[in-house]
Amino acid sequence: MPIFEYVCRQCHEEFEVLVQSSTEVTCPACAGDDLERKLSAFAVVGQGPAPRCEGGGPCAACCDGAGPSRCPIN
Repeated sequence: MPIFEYVCRQCHEEFEVLVQSSTEVTCPACAGDDLERKLSAFAVVGQGPAPRCEGGGPCAACCDGAGPSRCPIN
């Protein structure tokens, strides 16, 4: 079941809904049905190998000890 993001054209409320085939979507703030579906970003979970930094070690091993937040891959 996909999760869709909407914005209500009446009250401008932004919300998400887990949509089934029989779901009738209405705004949770004003119960309006004049909705615009937003373009949503999605996550992908990969099964491949972990990324490696330029130094050849695992991520964050080559970043001068700065930690994962400074890793160029992140």
